[in-house]
Amino acid sequence: MAAKPISIIVVAGSRERLQMAAMIAAVGAVSGNPVTVFLSMNALQYFVKGDRTAAPPEGRFGELLDAKNAPPFRAMFEQAVTLGDAKIHPCSMAMDVMGLEPSALEPWLAEPLGLTKFLGDAADAQIWSF
Repeated sequence: MAAKPISIIVVAGSRERLQMAAMIAAVGAVSGNPVTVFLSMNALQYFVKGDRTAAPPEGRFGELLDAKNAPPFRAMFEQAVTLGDAKIHPCSMAMDVMGLEPSALEPWLAEPLGLTKFLGDAADAQIWSF
């Protein structure tokens, strides 16, 4: 079966949603699928360089992820980039709203992208949103 591109929009800031988005990105990328992630709104704050603020859980499962030492979502996103064909783009509009320059973000993130470009590139991909 041919690899099918995976596009993931991440706007939520909860532990569970960030974790699932990271798992899809990492598994998809290491399985040979090109993966593009678009980080915006409440998700982008967790990718500021050096900031290790914990994402709040939505419910009991988010608490269990921490209690059971599940791999951190940031590490899984980074693995998707380093071990597979993944590009993780910060949303340019969210960066403007938050007053962030690209240099303030994790170095393994790709260049900022606008929503129009992301959606155009995702036209033939599986699209997931969190």
